[in-house]
Amino acid sequence: MKFQRQRKEEVAINLTPLIDVVFLLLIFFMVSTTFTKEAHLEVELPSASGETAVEDVDMIEVVINKNGQYTVNQRVLINSQAVTLRRAVEKLSNNNNKLPFVVTADAATPHEYVVRAMDIAGQLGFQKLSITTQRDQEQ
Repeated sequence: MKFQRQRKEEVAINLTPLIDVVFLLLIFFMVSTTFTKEAHLEVELPSASGETAVEDVDMIEVVINKNGQYTVNQRVLINSQAVTLRRAVEKLSNNNNKLPFVVTADAATPHEYVVRAMDIAGQLGFQKLSITTQRDQEQ
């Protein structure tokens, strides 16, 4: 008796789904990673010789204490309202908005008073606005 032999199929692993998963993981990591490109710009600053320029001594300096009391160029204002501050700045500047406008506030001053002084400077057209800070002492 002659039996027919069954054909043996070759055992093979289909790699297509595995490659698809690897590519999907690669795409996922590429998209979710943030790339930072640090650009370094080399700048050669010009040098100059001569005397230093005389700085403007005329400026509007608004000092704010921790209670919100305004002092404009060493003159204490009667209240902390925006109208009073605006009138004082207009009077001292003589409509010259080219003067530097410096805001100095106590560290415990409420944010409202500092923003009010900056808002008045912006409404009057001052372009040179500065906020003074104190440098930390290194130990």
